[in-house]
Amino acid sequence: MVILPENLFVNFGVLVVAFFLLSKGADYLVGGSVGVAYKLKVPKVIIGIVLVSFGTTMPEFTVSIISAVQGHSEIALGNAVGSVIVNVGVALSLGVLFSRTVFTIERSVYKSVGITFFSIAALTFVLAFDGRIDRFEGGILLVGLAAHLAYLVVTEGRRRNRSFEREAVADVEERVPEGSLGKHLAVFGGGLAVVIVSSRFLVESAVNVAEFFGISETIIGLTVIAIGTSLPEVATCIVASRRGHGDLAFGDVMGANILNLLWIVGGSSVARPIVVTTREIYFMFPWMIGIVGTMFLLAFHRRRLTRRRVMVLIALYIVYAVTAVVMFLPSGG
Repeated sequence: MVILPENLFVNFGVLVVAFFLLSKGADYLVGGSVGVAYKLKVPKVIIGIVLVSFGTTMPEFTVSIISAVQGHSEIALGNAVGSVIVNVGVALSLGVLFSRTVFTIERSVYKSVGITFFSIAALTFVLAFDGRIDRFEGGILLVGLAAHLAYLVVTEGRRRNRSFEREAVADVEERVPEGSLGKHLAVFGGGLAVVIVSSRFLVESAVNVAEFFGISETIIGLTVIAIGTSLPEVATCIVASRRGHGDLAFGDVMGANILNLLWIVGGSSVARPIVVTTREIYFMFPWMIGIVGTMFLLAFHRRRLTRRRVMVLIALYIVYAVTAVVMFLPSGG
């Protein structure tokens, strides 16, 4: 375990540096993994759906796993659920604000992703309803992950004429750097090492900051860490939106959200059962479902998200963040 001094400024500095390294490490991890898969002639649809999505959620995964193993359940679960909220309230909203064209979502993607996400969100909420997600329940989520990925690969592989897949393939090709298989393996290994090491420093510095101010680790997980670990999604969403790939941005955000619940919550609880208060569960899950649900309602008319509409999401996120701080400050409990 990393041992950091209790000095507040040192821990804040470590937190900032860890976020930066985590984001860069995830970028190298994605590039290396895509490069390896490309060299091994893995189908592009699998690279786009599986590897890129897993790569952009790797920061959340490593931070949550390390938090769970070290006994910081509030950070592990708060980071996963908080990242879903950040992805919609911040990442997708910024993508729409920076988009040069009308941000539209394909009808079939809107419908299928909506049904999938809310089904998984409801399942995760039920499993966490008593304030505990044990290893068996985490295993249920991981089985759901395997089924979800299998479904995606099969269905997307059959729809060769879909614009969403063409955009995903184009994104994959843009991510493939030049070099040999050995170089890609080295980039992948280096990126993974940076992600793991920076995650360990991030978790400990965040815990120290929470203890210094006497605030709940839930706040840190739901807000600060969730924002930091969602930086890859924010960057990907903005870039895709500016290039006119609204479907790709939406698919990346919602794909990451589904992985946050199935992969990150499932994997963290298998590593070590997650135990948090029911008060925290009843706060974070309704907010998550509410913000994502609001986004779907705003996009219902012609499957479009406009700058005016996403201002509602940004406002909701601000209210959520302020409410989280107020509810979980020591004076509030």
